[in-house]
Amino acid sequence: MVKQARTRFPGRRGIADQVDFHLYPLSFRETINLKYGYKSVKEKLEKDSATFLKNELFAYMEHGGYLTAMNDMVKYQRIFPATLRIYADWIRGDMMKHGKQEHYLREILSAVIKRYSSQVSWNALSRDLSIDHPKTVSDYIDLLASMDAVFVQYALQMDKLAPAPKKARKLMFTDPFILHAARSWLQADAQPYESMIKPLIADAQWRGKLVESIVVNHFSRFQPTYYIKTSKGEVDIAIVHERNIFPIEVKWTSQLRRQDLKLVRNMPQGRVWANVSEQFDLDGMKIEPFPLALYNIETMDFLRGFRVEKQ
Repeated sequence: MVKQARTRFPGRRGIADQVDFHLYPLSFRETINLKYGYKSVKEKLEKDSATFLKNELFAYMEHGGYLTAMNDMVKYQRIFPATLRIYADWIRGDMMKHGKQEHYLREILSAVIKRYSSQVSWNALSRDLSIDHPKTVSDYIDLLASMDAVFVQYALQMDKLAPAPKKARKLMFTDPFILHAARSWLQADAQPYESMIKPLIADAQWRGKLVESIVVNHFSRFQPTYYIKTSKGEVDIAIVHERNIFPIEVKWTSQLRRQDLKLVRNMPQGRVWANVSEQFDLDGMKIEPFPLALYNIETMDFLRGFRVEKQ
């Protein structure tokens, strides 16, 4: 709505080169530094970085980068239903103001959760819903994305280094807490933290999906972020910067299979982030501890000083 309103005020946007900004939830690094203070974090990292960061990652999967949820956890060791409701009502209210149907919104949010971080086309999504036309599905998703509630990860068209329009997309929420808020709205429960959030975080398959979506959304704050799919395999994340591709495979497991790393191993700049406590080499491929790599995203050389301009 703000984007639409600004068109009615020509000549009032000033002379700065950048006048549009996104207010993101706190990143993993920002959250930890806020909770403990930079000096204390440095000491904890020097003492036992693997254990400390893994515990904080599990906490981030619960409260994400949202201060209200974070304060609930710090004070009461749970997230209150009212906190989840605030953010669910924001999504639902803004969609209704744009003339969208609540029952369609429920279907689409349910579909995003069902196919979380999986490849899906609008046609395939519409076949699972009561919505007849793929264009309607895409309109709802586009609006959720413009609200920074949902992130659409496109496949990378390798020859053009641009989104591949005909390939399936991956759908995910922009923050773990938004996922929890959406689920609590779709499945009413008197104790959503105990009944829904904790069991989801304890599920190994869901932890893998959350880990991937967290990394994707962190990178998308800086640079265009895609996934790669070819006849030779897939790579979870591909960041494009200055005509260069920076591919990253995310594995929430310590048991790595060579065939799963076939594509990323053969790509320049390729990285693998895994659930390991220390960095090691696998057939010349550097395997990095995931929580530490996530904490250091904002210090990566090719990201410094850059923010992606969302279309």
